Parts: sequence; structure tokens; C-alpha cells
Amino acid sequence: MGLGWMDVSNLSFNTLLLLEEVQLSWLPICNVPRRDLGIALKANPAVEWYFRNKCSKLNDWIDSIIENVDAQVINDSQKIRQAEITVLSAINDWVVYVVDPSVYDQQPFLNWDSQELLSVVDFNNKTVIDVGAGTGRLTFVAAQAAETVYSVEPIGNLRSYLRANAKKQGFSDVYVVDGLLEEIPFPDQFADVTMGGHVFGDNPEIEYSELLRVTKSGGTIILCPGNNDEDNDIHDFLINHGFEWSSFEEPRDGMKRKYWKTVE
Repeated sequence: MGLGWMDVSNLSFNTLLLLEEVQLSWLPICNVPRRDLGIALKANPAVEWYFRNKCSKLNDWIDSIIENVDAQVINDSQKIRQAEITVLSAINDWVVYVVDPSVYDQQPFLNWDSQELLSVVDFNNKTVIDVGAGTGRLTFVAAQAAETVYSVEPIGNLRSYLRANAKKQGFSDVYVVDGLLEEIPFPDQFADVTMGGHVFGDNPEIEYSELLRVTKSGGTIILCPGNNDEDNDIHDFLINHGFEWSSFEEPRDGMKRKYWKTVE
């Protein structure tokens, strides 16, 4: 079931031609219904072609989800459209990112108290990296005091949105760059503060190694993984690696946890 941030009922399935390689690479591990995606791709050869050529490592996986699509279904426009809507709904967040990122900024859970971040570290005159910056919720809190903030974001439309918002808010020292948590595009011991919201946990060892690498000795790593206020694998990993933590509220989304650590 999708997040429901945007009504996708009137969107063309060709909207998926706006997805980037990194998003396509996530398809096998996301919650998109395989049967519906197979039907929709079989009925939309241009989108199938784009997927295969934009992210060729998906080819075998695409073969596996379309090979058993019933030919009768492909001749039923109603079933095709239902499959398309099901897929668009399942990846509702990705659709928002490439169609209208401002919809994300309107979500209630982003209205958490900025003091939850500001109380963890003094951003004054600091060099900051915000990994997986999205539309800039963490970036723009830090930018009020930091010397420089580098917003790392792999989705091009979000990077454009970040740049426009930085300019609109008068932040001349926010720099937006392409990159991933697993491959942060900065040299060793670059930042005083490295942080990320709703990005940590897919590959904890690799991600943590990168966070350590780019953060100065004596600097701070801050993570708000989006996990609920309960012990889980992410919590256990971070605690075992020396992070402190506390709970805070994301409006309408409940209590979450934030984590921080001073790098030695």
C-alpha cells in the first residue's frame, strides 16, 4: 500500500519515464506488486524499454515478472489501467519526487520541532553534510547557523528543488550535490557534522563506514532513520556502535528516534 501523498489516478504511466537509474535499481527490493508491474510494463513497451536501457541490471528481473503475464489481460484496458494505478500508488513517494516535490514538503510529519536537531549539536560555523537531503528539512535548519551545508541527494528533481528553495530562503552557502549514503562524494574527515533523515539502514555497515570516513575527529554524526520508538535492528546496530539516542514526535506519524555520536 502506497503512502497516498499524491492522487495518481489521473497520471500517465509514462510518468515513470522520469525515474532515474538509482530509483529503478531499488525496484526489486521495494513494495511494488510484481504482478501489476509486469502487466503495466507489458502494456507499455516504451516504459519497459526505458527501464531496461536506463538500468540494464534489471533485465533478468524484468523478464521474470513479465514472462507469465496473461495475453488476455494485455487486451483488457480496464485491467491494464488498474495495474498502472496500483504501481503508481505503491511508489507514490517516488512519483511525488519527480512530479512535484512541494507535495512532500506539505506532509505533516515534517513539522517536527527543529529544536530536536538544534539541541544535539551547535551548528555555528560548522561544515555540514546532509545525506539524502530530500527537500531540505534538515539542511535548512542547519543552514541558519552553519558556515556551509552540502546537501547530498541522488534524485535530480529534488536537487533542483533544493537549489531553488535555498535561493528563495537566502542561503548562499548551501551547495547541492549528487550522491548516495553508500558513496558520499567528499574526502576523508571533511565535515564537522554529518547527518541524515530517513535514509539509514539499508546497508548499515557500508553506510556507517562512509559516515565515519567523511566526519572529522571530534565531529558529530546525527541520524533520524525514521524508525518507530521501539527496539529494532537499526536501533541495535547504532547502539552497538556507540550512538546515544532519544525519542521525538513526528506529527501524525508518532514517536520516532534520533541518534547521535561524537567521532573519536
